[in-house]
Amino acid sequence: MRISAAQTESSATDRGLLKTIVTSASNNYPIQNATVSISTIEEPDRILEEVTTDSTGQTEDVEVSTPPFDYSQQPEEPRPYAELLLRITAPGFEPLVIRGTEVLPERTAIQEARLQPDASQQPTQNVDIPDHTLYGEYPPKIAEDEVKSIVGSGEIVLSRVVVPETIIVHDGVPQNASAKNYYVPYRDYIKNVASSEIYATWPQNTIVANVLAIMSFTMNRVYSEWYRNKGFEFTITSSTAYDQKWIYGRNVFESISEVVDEIFDQYLARPDVKQPILTQYCDGKRVTCPNWLSQWGSLGLGEQGFTPIEIIRYYYGDDMYINTAEQISGIPASWPRYDLTVGSSGDKVRQMQEQLLTISGVYTLIPTVMPSGYYDEATADAVRVFQSIFGLPQTGVVDFTTWYKISQIYVGITRIGELNP
Repeated sequence: MRISAAQTESSATDRGLLKTIVTSASNNYPIQNATVSISTIEEPDRILEEVTTDSTGQTEDVEVSTPPFDYSQQPEEPRPYAELLLRITAPGFEPLVIRGTEVLPERTAIQEARLQPDASQQPTQNVDIPDHTLYGEYPPKIAEDEVKSIVGSGEIVLSRVVVPETIIVHDGVPQNASAKNYYVPYRDYIKNVASSEIYATWPQNTIVANVLAIMSFTMNRVYSEWYRNKGFEFTITSSTAYDQKWIYGRNVFESISEVVDEIFDQYLARPDVKQPILTQYCDGKRVTCPNWLSQWGSLGLGEQGFTPIEIIRYYYGDDMYINTAEQISGIPASWPRYDLTVGSSGDKVRQMQEQLLTISGVYTLIPTVMPSGYYDEATADAVRVFQSIFGLPQTGVVDFTTWYKISQIYVGITRIGELNP
């Protein structure tokens, strides 16, 4: 069901959707019956809609008026997204205010809200989301070599490329010792950066190419332990001058999230170079960057029908190729490399069923399935409900994306102590 919100701006002509997901900061559990009041930044006291979360902690999709779709297709246009103010309250939790949630036309924006329990002794931390990098003013990237010298063995550098479980993001320039460090799940980090750096209204192939560049850049920082080798205790910064723009608490977009979930174990490589390539990029309009990816330029190539790898090679050269990480850290068992469906059996099925059983204790809409090692119709039904809750195609089949989404949610509710609230 979609709830129609009032006109957010007098100049708005198109519509986008907003879904809010509310969880507890203390244990990652979904919060039912949380109230989300929606207004605009321009008129914060005028409530457009007020919605309530269900047992999964999610609201219904709210339809929001936005600027015209074409604004996000040209760099010289006005701001292409609506900016909203959300007030989230729930019995037993501290209220939260989020300012600046972005909603683009014809796309679904997903805003996560983590509420602190009352008397948690944690300071209330409201969220202020600054301008998107393609609209606001941010420092340009300081050029670096795309391949790094590896110094010592370190804590993370391995004999193979591994997708990390978490990224430690320093929310400022490297030298700012007062800036806070955040522990962010890898996929959540990539979705945040991509939603901050490009527009979700761009062609699918353009989004994939940009996500590949963002992931490869990140994996290079992980593999080379770039900042640890300089004496810092973090993986990457949120500064556009040094790294990529990550914004605490910002919303992501469903179309970008789906791409990341499908390809998150990939990165860009060159022949005879072991490490992921530090794929630097710029907007291509206010800042030009020869031999780096141009974000606005990649939009034009996507519109012309270029594939993701063709877009990548257009900017970085014909010897660039897509590689797959050999290991994904922090999950109970790796992808079996084939779909699990009715009739499948074995340890991988049992592992998935055990995880689903744990998840169903929190997300109670998911039918309880006892681990047997055999994929029956009851398991398929439970998988379909899981897929519907977490925005995946409701096939009842555990493919690559569903496998790792199950693992992500399982880890999130069983190992919450390792992540910052």
